[in-house]
Amino acid sequence: MDVLVERNVMRTAHRLVARLKYTASRAIRVNRLFVFIVIVPTALAALYFGLLAHDVYVSESQFVVRTVQRQMLNGIGGLLQGTGLTQGSNDVYSVENFLLSRDALQTLEQRYHLKYSFGSPAVDLLARFNTLGWDDSFESLLRYYQSFVVTTDLDSTSSILTLTVRAFGPQEAHDINEDLLKMSEDFVNRLNQRAVKDLVRFAAADVDSAENQERAAVAALSKYRNQQSLYDPTKQSDLQLQEIGALQADLAATRKQIADLKAIAKDNPQIPVLQNRLKVSQDQIDTEMAKVAGGRSSLSSKSPEYEAITLDRDFAAKYLEVALDSLEQARENAMSQQLYIERIAEPNKPDVAIEPKRLRDVAATLLLSLILWGVMSLLVTAVREHAD
Repeated sequence: MDVLVERNVMRTAHRLVARLKYTASRAIRVNRLFVFIVIVPTALAALYFGLLAHDVYVSESQFVVRTVQRQMLNGIGGLLQGTGLTQGSNDVYSVENFLLSRDALQTLEQRYHLKYSFGSPAVDLLARFNTLGWDDSFESLLRYYQSFVVTTDLDSTSSILTLTVRAFGPQEAHDINEDLLKMSEDFVNRLNQRAVKDLVRFAAADVDSAENQERAAVAALSKYRNQQSLYDPTKQSDLQLQEIGALQADLAATRKQIADLKAIAKDNPQIPVLQNRLKVSQDQIDTEMAKVAGGRSSLSSKSPEYEAITLDRDFAAKYLEVALDSLEQARENAMSQQLYIERIAEPNKPDVAIEPKRLRDVAATLLLSLILWGVMSLLVTAVREHAD
């Protein structure tokens, strides 16, 4: 009986020892997991952000892209119509893309030598451009520029664009921000010039064409007058018809006078004189009528060609008038589409480095590590319990 009890005690002791060994090994595994997932990353983050991370200076500016707005009102409002500025929300995207473009970076590289300043050995490896020294191409610099140096934030409600520039020196951050704003203003001015050129070009071409047509029509009319020795067939026909009318009136008066004389005295010596005068007047009337109509050299035969030439001249003059109105309208439309950059906040020169946010980054590393350690611990425990 004593031997049986002793064996049971020994078995229980062995089980307790085995359980303690299992628990101890499990605790050691959990502690190792905690060390590698939590303690090591947090210590590395504290080392980097506390001692190695280079100070980053941030300069910010804000601006909005505006365009001219012309309001045409009816009634009394038409008397008070004015010209103001309105937000060009669609055009701000063009400016935003330009700030991150190769052209902007190319200009900044020529002025500030960004490859040297951002790739300096004094900068820590994680923030430095071309960390390993393998790729210092412009494309690599562009990726670095777009991801670290310059960021933009557009407020969709107010259309205010915030430009943020990061650099390893306060003066450099301010200067880059200021230059980017000036380059944006130059970019907008180029867009304005292109808009004016495109909108006015066709209207100006129509004006040139209309001027050429009117000059050609005037030259054709002058040539016709010189060749025909004729200024205006219509006016000259009116003069000829007035003269013919006067001759016909005189002819009628002469006929009446002859008839009166014959009624009084058939042998009156004035009758042959009047009859001769009557014949001369009739011949003169026939001659003048031939000048107006009836012959190839008459005014009526010359009138159609003259009317055609004057019609071309009048049409060319009207076309020129319409073209000039269109040109003026195109200029007004071009001016109404002019863009302007209005600065809201000038670029600041930072007096302290606000990045990296050391405590926040170390705390974030610790928090993420704890979350990862918790998840891994649960997975390891579940796997081992399943195996047991």
